[in-house]
Amino acid sequence: MAVSRQSVAGLGQGNISRRDLLAGAGAAALLPVACGPGEPAAVTWRPARYDALDAALDARLAGGETPGFVALAARGAGVHVHAGGVRDLDSGAPVTPETVFAVASIGKPVTAVAALMLVDDGVLDLDGPVDRWLPELADRRVLRAPDSGLNDTVAAARPVSLRDLLTMRFGLGFAPGPAMDSAVMRRMAELGVAPGPRLFTASADEYMRRIGELPLIDHPGERWLYHNGLDVAGVLVARASGMSLGAFQRQRIFEPLGMADTGFHAPAQRLASLYWRDPETGAYAPWTASSGASFAEPPPFEAGGGGQVSTVGDFHAFGRMLLNGGVHGGRRLLSAALVAEMLTDQITAQQKAASPWFPEDFWDVHGWGLGVAVTVADDALTPAGRFGWWGGFGTAFWCDPATDSVALLFTNKMMGGADDTAMAEEFLRHAFAAARED
Repeated sequence: MAVSRQSVAGLGQGNISRRDLLAGAGAAALLPVACGPGEPAAVTWRPARYDALDAALDARLAGGETPGFVALAARGAGVHVHAGGVRDLDSGAPVTPETVFAVASIGKPVTAVAALMLVDDGVLDLDGPVDRWLPELADRRVLRAPDSGLNDTVAAARPVSLRDLLTMRFGLGFAPGPAMDSAVMRRMAELGVAPGPRLFTASADEYMRRIGELPLIDHPGERWLYHNGLDVAGVLVARASGMSLGAFQRQRIFEPLGMADTGFHAPAQRLASLYWRDPETGAYAPWTASSGASFAEPPPFEAGGGGQVSTVGDFHAFGRMLLNGGVHGGRRLLSAALVAEMLTDQITAQQKAASPWFPEDFWDVHGWGLGVAVTVADDALTPAGRFGWWGGFGTAFWCDPATDSVALLFTNKMMGGADDTAMAEEFLRHAFAAARED
């Protein structure tokens, strides 16, 4: 798709203060003007419908809610992009639509698609044991009770399956409530495999060795426990394909979709620096440097649950492929049946009741498919049928089949908690409201 760019004069010329940049300089818009061969016809496009969206994001930026952002709202072939602020506070380098962000947990559906491609290939079985590829998960032991010690266990009721991993019901993960203080959760933290913003810093084999050392919190398929299932699924993809996770995703997903800027690392000059905000002072401090991690270098562990970097343009292509039922440019990448299964709520009412999440009414509106959240009930923000997720590094990715639309917000401010989504929710309200306009 050919685009034209409207830029803001004065960016990056050294005479603009950091405060000026954070107050909204650096906005840019991408408006579709033509479609290439084989692309869908452009919808009637009225950029004015996105004025409220742009104004809301600029106000958040002026209020210091994030150092920088890129937002994309697309319906059909029409794409609107708005960017503001800086990708790096020290240099004052502005955010542009081409800025690469660490996307955190919105990478989960990418890893899920990779695993489901191997199901299409006949290499993996969605409901068969994964023991052949992940022997560390064979013959699992499970805590006798939530407060049991590490050695007070019983045999798992059944083996772990790929479906268990993608639905995050394989028995390990972030467990709000009483299980948070369990011996397993404490041991996960000691081993460096507990869910959190700091990525694992050793090899995939070492990650699995440590996971295999632990008893499960719950029996496979029994309860939704956040995060670790998708990291394990990434290792499964690598071992079953005979390739690294990054190489498999590049060959089977990124290259076919034209996602040239997506992977597990990117050039430093393209990357947005990541910051956390002190809740008391409001001051920003760099997070990536303090964590010891750098997305500018190939990581020792390609974390399928949230280690990827990308751009809004790349992720738009991924969302569009899912909206198209697994097809891109006339080429089928994933079977329609598996796309449908991926976007179907897999979590039972009983399991939701036993799996608290944020905010408290999360399960009233949401379900979880294979690697992605789905909305199952209407509310003001999320009519039933949408799918997507949020990322702890300040990203949001949601698609709406009813309006054939994709909404993406990438920021470089870490979430302060699992329910720190106010900016993203305001953006989604505006993006999907605009998509509903004739």
